[in-house]
Amino acid sequence: MRMKKLSLPVTFLATLISLSIACSRNPSDDAIAKNIQDKVAADPDTKDSQVNVAAQAGKVTLTGQARTPATRQKVEQIARDEPGTAGVDDQIVVQPDATPAPEKAAQVAPPPKQAVQAPAAPPPPVERPKPQPIVVPAGTALTVRVGQALGSKTSQAGQTFLATLAQPVTVGSRTAIPAGSTVSGTVVTAKAKGKFKGEGELTLALTSVTVRGLTYSIQTAILESALKGKGKRTATTTGGGAAGGALIGGIAGGGKGAGIGALVGAGAGLVGGAVTGNQQIEIPAESALSFRMSASLTLPPSGE
Repeated sequence: MRMKKLSLPVTFLATLISLSIACSRNPSDDAIAKNIQDKVAADPDTKDSQVNVAAQAGKVTLTGQARTPATRQKVEQIARDEPGTAGVDDQIVVQPDATPAPEKAAQVAPPPKQAVQAPAAPPPPVERPKPQPIVVPAGTALTVRVGQALGSKTSQAGQTFLATLAQPVTVGSRTAIPAGSTVSGTVVTAKAKGKFKGEGELTLALTSVTVRGLTYSIQTAILESALKGKGKRTATTTGGGAAGGALIGGIAGGGKGAGIGALVGAGAGLVGGAVTGNQQIEIPAESALSFRMSASLTLPPSGE
């Protein structure tokens, strides 16, 4: 009987000692919360999170914000791994500017940029040689047909006459002045012949030519025909040798059929003709006259 009375206090004492030992082995709620808070602040993946930790009877409650869902999971795992934790209530929210959901990101994200290959630079243009101007040299013959009758008695000094180029003027293989171009000339001298004395004289020169719509000034040797009284025919030179012009045909030294013809030669700078009687020097319309240029003429290329 006495032995039973002694065993009861011993059993109670052993129970108290066991409870004391068990309590000493399990950390307190404050220690659990502090340990979790320190580990979250030290971990490089979770240190920037704003997380609060509370513990009661071993159950840990997590509140606050995490930057990403992965960060939230990492904080929860730290809490579960803490000794003495009986459970975890994760109330952490992910910050609004965190990575959007995959389906939303697919709608917002722009399409991937594709490398655009710059177009190859065009080859430098091939410079074509510029066409050179055409130079009609001095001494070139200009054969024209007068558009009106001219005469020593009917024409006046300073009078302008028109003609057309009867033959084209070429320089090398290029046509410098096409046939049919308009030519202007002037009557330098017009003097009627007297009946018994005095000299009839008609002197002409060309002054301009129109080529492809543009008019150019030209200089030619004087074309002269003289007729002295009493039927004496004379021919003199103006401009010297081949530099002068020549009457080609159709010049009548008095009446029809009295053609002088062409006088072209080493000293044929002038053409002279005379007949008896009181006849005059006459050049009918459409007569062909030949002048020689005394100065060169520069024309632009035919394509311009």
